Amino acid sequence: MSLDDLTENVQDSYRTIDDEVSVSLDREAQNELALLEAALDPEDTDELVRRAIHLFFQTTVDSGKLDFQLRSEYDVTYDEYLSGMTFEQMTGADQYPSMDDERRYQF
Repeated sequence: MSLDDLTENVQDSYRTIDDEVSVSLDREAQNELALLEAALDPEDTDELVRRAIHLFFQTTVDSGKLDFQLRSEYDVTYDEYLSGMTFEQMTGADQYPSMDDERRYQF
C-alpha cells in the first residue's frame, strides 16, 4: 500500500466515524470511567473519551508504534503522511531513472 492508500483510508474512516462509534464498556472500563468522571468532573462523559483518544494517539506517536504500523501496512511514516510526500519524493530520489546494470559502465 502507499501514501495515497493511507490518505484514502483515513478519509473514509473520518466520514463514517459518527455513524459507527458506540462503545460498549466492560466492567473494568466502566468503573475506571466512573472514577475519572467523579474525580475530573467533566461536562459530559464524551469529554473523557475524547481526552483518552488524544492521550492514546500521542502515546502511540511518541513510542514509535504508529510509525511501525504505518510502515508495515502502507510503507510510509506519520511524518510522510503529514507532509503528503514520501521521503523519496521529499529528497528527489524518485526523480532519477533506475540504472540498467548491463549498460551501467558502457560509454
